[in-house]
Amino acid sequence: MRQFSRWCAQQLSLGSLETVSQSVSEHIDLLKHGSPVLSAAMKNLRFKDFFWNTDLTSTGGYDAIILYLNDGRRTCKEVEDFMKARASIEEKYAKDLLGLSKKVCGHNEMNTLKKSLDMFKLQTEHVSLSHLQLAHGMREEAKKVEEFREKQKEMRKKLEQQMDALHKQKTSQFKKTMDTKKTYEQKCRDKEEADQNVNRNANTNNTKQIEKLYAKAQQAKQNAEEADRLYQQNVTTLGKVHDDWLKEHIKACEMFEKQAMERINFLRNTVWTHLNQLSQQCVSSDELYEEVRKSLEQCDVQEDIEHFINLRRTGDKPPAAVVYENFYSGQKSPAGPPPSRLPPPVTRRGPLPDPTNHSRGDSIYSTVQDAGYSVIQY
Repeated sequence: MRQFSRWCAQQLSLGSLETVSQSVSEHIDLLKHGSPVLSAAMKNLRFKDFFWNTDLTSTGGYDAIILYLNDGRRTCKEVEDFMKARASIEEKYAKDLLGLSKKVCGHNEMNTLKKSLDMFKLQTEHVSLSHLQLAHGMREEAKKVEEFREKQKEMRKKLEQQMDALHKQKTSQFKKTMDTKKTYEQKCRDKEEADQNVNRNANTNNTKQIEKLYAKAQQAKQNAEEADRLYQQNVTTLGKVHDDWLKEHIKACEMFEKQAMERINFLRNTVWTHLNQLSQQCVSSDELYEEVRKSLEQCDVQEDIEHFINLRRTGDKPPAAVVYENFYSGQKSPAGPPPSRLPPPVTRRGPLPDPTNHSRGDSIYSTVQDAGYSVIQY
């Protein structure tokens, strides 16, 4: 406010009181209502205000709206096909995952790890079922998109047929009016020419010629008046057709704009719902996986080892070492450390005795220490 007072003082020093009063009024209006350009920019744009053509027979604005709506309908079909394809992917993944959960995984395992692996397979099956449910939900959403698209198509079809009929009527009446205008103008020129002929021959003594020209002028006048009447009639009719078309065009623009807004809002909400479904699937899968993690936390390595030992134990004593046994002595080697892997040393016999130096009753030596094993007499 202090700045505004300073600005007023500056204006008083530069100009008259009237000029300052006008500037102050404009400044106050600007503060109250804002800039005209800014107000126009802040105003919501509408179809009915920006899709006109100066040419009466042109349908450029209407065609631009119809093209936009057709593109929107194509977008709906693309979103529908996208969601159906995603549902098929989820369905195939669910079936593959279900088949995987039925395969053998840790069948021969035991105790806590077996429980964890069984839980792993079970939750994998549950995840597959949740993906199957997700696919079903996606198909339902795609069905809603299809129904919405078909509903808008039927509503547009009736309105488009009505507008097409009005366009044809307007174009036909415009052509008819322009034709009657040309005829009217030509008849007017014929009347003027006939009047000029009468005026040029007004001083002639040929009465029949004058009467003939006068009759022709009268006929041209009647023709011109009739053409004028038809022209005015067609212009009036065209005016009524034009007014009807204006009203219907505005209604159509409002209807088409409403459909476009509904379509944008519907597709936005549909994609949002689709993403919520995917997020919920991630949460559900993580909750199922959490059950597996809890089971894995209960998996005890030492407990499983001890369980296997207690269940399949075969004995707590190892087998005795294999000892060397001399074929001749028949005596077992004293218990001691296990023999080495080297072959036992071979004890060679001494030289054989000479039979000539011994009597027959003498015993021949033997390396076998057992006396009852063998005696050889010579």
